[in-house]
Amino acid sequence: MKTVTIKDKEFSIFISADQIQQAVENVAEQINWDLAGKNPIFLVVLNGAFMFAADLMRHVTIPCEITFIKLSSYEGTQSTGVVKEIFGLNESVVNRTVVVVEDIVDTGITMERIVNSLQEKGATDIRVATFFLKPDSLQREVPLNYVALKIPNQFIVGYGLDYDGYGRNLREIYVLNS
Repeated sequence: MKTVTIKDKEFSIFISADQIQQAVENVAEQINWDLAGKNPIFLVVLNGAFMFAADLMRHVTIPCEITFIKLSSYEGTQSTGVVKEIFGLNESVVNRTVVVVEDIVDTGITMERIVNSLQEKGATDIRVATFFLKPDSLQREVPLNYVALKIPNQFIVGYGLDYDGYGRNLREIYVLNS
């Protein structure tokens, strides 16, 4: 089994690059169908969702815009539960369909903050596209319209997800060895 060491931790392969690409294509197909004629704005949550967003946008065939925000509730391998906004939204979302593109939803705290903020800013239709969902960790009820993959409550890296800033560049997803 393929493993990688990142800083002081060892990870084993969990999801292949081919499985990732198939999941991305499935989400794009759903979005193309659901949002045809709606001119959505894709709001990508940095840093983690940048790879998912780049691959997703290659398969989205409807007219759309894309922009980026940066928030965080992670330190090391644990969610702190405290969302720290770093960059805000500069584009108007008034009367717009917004698709939030996220790498992973686990507690739902970050996504709840984003959705509430978009509602306050006047978005009329808010959709969420997350690459990963950890259903067992979810603490908030948030709209999850497009979920590429559901995973158990394990710490993962790769495909944009990191461990203390490292591992985002991995093409596959790796899970922390216990």
